[in-house]
Amino acid sequence: MTAATTRTRTATRVNTQAEISRGTAISLAAAGTLVGLWAFASLAAAMVMTGSPVALAQAWLGAVIGA
Repeated sequence: MTAATTRTRTATRVNTQAEISRGTAISLAAAGTLVGLWAFASLAAAMVMTGSPVALAQAWLGAVIGA
């Protein structure tokens, strides 16, 4: 009894442009998340330092107009 062997060739094609785009999108999302977290932490620290939202607004306005 002889067994017949069949070889099949499967070629996988990777779309490198799609992979690069996916990596770019993930990098931009991560950078945006980090910037957002930094901004929130800065706002929270400013709120703690000034004591209240009204005092923060007054300090910000004073800094902007130079008073």
